[in-house]
Amino acid sequence: MADITVGVVVFPGSNCDHDTMHAVASFDGVKPVMLWHGSHDLQGAKAILLPGGFSYGDYLRAGSIARFSPIMKEVVEAAGRGIPVLGICNGFQVLLESGLLEGALSKNRDKKFLCCDTFIKPVNCSTMFTSLYQQDEVLSIPIAHGEGNYFAPPETVASLLEHDQIVFRYCDANGKVTDETNPNGSVNNIAGIVNRAGNVLGLMPHPERASEKLLGSDDGRRMFESLFRQL
Repeated sequence: MADITVGVVVFPGSNCDHDTMHAVASFDGVKPVMLWHGSHDLQGAKAILLPGGFSYGDYLRAGSIARFSPIMKEVVEAAGRGIPVLGICNGFQVLLESGLLEGALSKNRDKKFLCCDTFIKPVNCSTMFTSLYQQDEVLSIPIAHGEGNYFAPPETVASLLEHDQIVFRYCDANGKVTDETNPNGSVNNIAGIVNRAGNVLGLMPHPERASEKLLGSDDGRRMFESLFRQL
């Protein structure tokens, strides 16, 4: 059987593209390909990953210039056709700027760049990205961002809650969700959300940095595995 092709978008300033490709390539039957920001060719990808980094130097706002790149035109159209799209950290920022997800991200509550291990828990395990997790299971997955403070109008947050679009929340080691366990100030401790159709997920934590025990945690591996089993 031919390999399943998974595209990893590369913007000027991406710095987690090779990490993400390494995680993808560790799965049998999955072939990662790099999708250059200036291209219109998705190379037959059955899923698309937007990695972390500082696309276009994060000038103006994180992800605000990347949304206008040629490849994102193709990603938006592909998402509309149901192709799965996963945005990690800067990739989440790009998804929000592109309108594929609702809401926005601002500077962290303490205005400092955060690079540390954090605990999150899946609160919706019915998505194609989370089917191999247990509801409210505590995961150790690192974060590395300066603009991860998710916010949205109250009516948007209410809609996300109503349609189970909040997928991950920040918590402590026991799964308790409090303001103290919220590293960046995100409303409702939101760490990741999915679109209404269920094929676009954005999150600030880095699952590719928690994809094998050698890295200290493999809690992020099942996110990729959940997705690849759907392809």
